[in-house]
Amino acid sequence: MRDAVVLADADNFFASCETVFHPALRGRPLVVLSNNDGCVVSRSAAAKALGLANGVPWFVIRDQASRLGVVARSSNYELYASLSRRMMILMSHFFADQERYSIDECFLRSSLGVIRTRHHAAVMRETVLHGLGIPVSIGIAPTRTLAKIVIRLAKHDPHRGGVATWPSCQEGDIARATSPSRTADDLLAQTPIGDVWGVGRRLSKRLLAAGIPDALHLRDADPVLIRRRHSVVLERTVLELRGIPCPQPPSDASDGRRTGRILCSRMFSHPLGGTDDAIAGALSVYAQRACTRLRRQGSVCSRVSAFCSGRPRSPSDPGAWAERTVILDDPSDDPLVVAAAACGALRGRLDPDSRYVRAGVMLTGLSDRMTYDSTLNGLGARRDDHRLGSVLDLVTGRYGPSRIGIGCAGIRSVSRDHDIADDWGMRRSLLSPRSTTHWEEMAVVHAV
Repeated sequence: MRDAVVLADADNFFASCETVFHPALRGRPLVVLSNNDGCVVSRSAAAKALGLANGVPWFVIRDQASRLGVVARSSNYELYASLSRRMMILMSHFFADQERYSIDECFLRSSLGVIRTRHHAAVMRETVLHGLGIPVSIGIAPTRTLAKIVIRLAKHDPHRGGVATWPSCQEGDIARATSPSRTADDLLAQTPIGDVWGVGRRLSKRLLAAGIPDALHLRDADPVLIRRRHSVVLERTVLELRGIPCPQPPSDASDGRRTGRILCSRMFSHPLGGTDDAIAGALSVYAQRACTRLRRQGSVCSRVSAFCSGRPRSPSDPGAWAERTVILDDPSDDPLVVAAAACGALRGRLDPDSRYVRAGVMLTGLSDRMTYDSTLNGLGARRDDHRLGSVLDLVTGRYGPSRIGIGCAGIRSVSRDHDIADDWGMRRSLLSPRSTTHWEEMAVVHAV
């Protein structure tokens, strides 16, 4: 018997996290908003029942939501990341080879047989629910693509108890998925092509034009022809729909380590002028945060890119855009070097008549800090030998983020609604307590 793929996905993760320390919100319509309280990014089951959609701007539905009794929360990233780590650790004890796919889902692998796999999955689900208060849906299938399809049954069919198995697995033979039963055919036929894992909006239009409206037609397509007309990635999808596991190429964040690039980008709470010094301050903040991730994984970078996007003046105007990449003399993890490169990258390149709404810093050309070596003597990596970065990390780890920074950049605002002192920092006016990462906001339990 082949190994089965076990996909675990938390239900409405952001919204579920908000109810962990606020049980009174359970069962109520709840929405979580994006950066600067812009759009809806997560909804509870009750909010979905009211017809509220993801991606809709909050100001558009604010009055309607108030009349319907909808509760809104700002994105509490610290809380979500903390609960995600705990959830992943709990699930890693039940199956082998855990691969964290996103903040709220992971792939695991089981060779225990169908009955024991279902039992372990059910126990894992109950453990997470009782240990953290987060509901999890689980799909079991021969391949990742099929697990992505079958997990919808676990999410939407209450009779399955949150665990769904691919039809061919129910007979106890994972290998029979290459000859799917009629039930499996029906499930594939009911899956629109745009809902197949890895098929985006643009590709789905091309497949629809080619007469492939659903997963069943894609499974029965010629893999060679699919590869010629589209890509080898879509060919792997065809094979996985047939129950043939295809090894996935290593991601850029395997084991939490970035191998291609490190990006830190945010929207401003309000537009900034092109001559405003705050843009340089924003680039310094983002460079320091990106450099923290760089040091955390023990890497150095050789290129620092900075970019800034402006607000469109008209519907036909794409908005101002400024971007530049600076090549460092030597690869470095020094926050002084990286921040200086980011701040200087866009100097003189901004349009003074434009209003900028977003900026970011990207580090590329990543290498291992300890093993990097130049071909010429004396031209090695420019490491953080003065240990400034280590001091920043130590203070941040003890007192929380944005407690210390280079210059005035990165100092925390007095108000918890902003992540930094500058008024362009991300606004979160509906932020719930960060009960697992901030001592002053820790939940208090009263014994009665």
